[in-house]
Amino acid sequence: MSHLSILPTVLRDADVLGATLSSLGLPWRHGGELIGFGGERQALTLQLQLKDGQTLGWTRQADGSLSLVGDLQRLSRNTVLQRLLGGITRAYAARVALQDASLALPTASIELRA
Repeated sequence: MSHLSILPTVLRDADVLGATLSSLGLPWRHGGELIGFGGERQALTLQLQLKDGQTLGWTRQADGSLSLVGDLQRLSRNTVLQRLLGGITRAYAARVALQDASLALPTASIELRA
């Protein structure tokens, strides 16, 4: 049996997360809900549809953070998921750092190079 799990993250800004997912070419949308085993339901702030048809979501917590929600028992068998979540987190952190830098240094020119 699997059920929905909620994991805390360091992500806080749903708009930045959405922009990050878009920049990675990942299909996402605002809102919705995940339905788990036995009809368990979790409202989502943002959700991501995975290629295999499964869904991950993020929900707003009382402290303002976005917690990851998904059927992690089933998803944990997917080795690509760990890399995907790591890539999302790194891209999100880079986007936030660039936004912070542009606010702190409004006349600076900021450029990323691979």
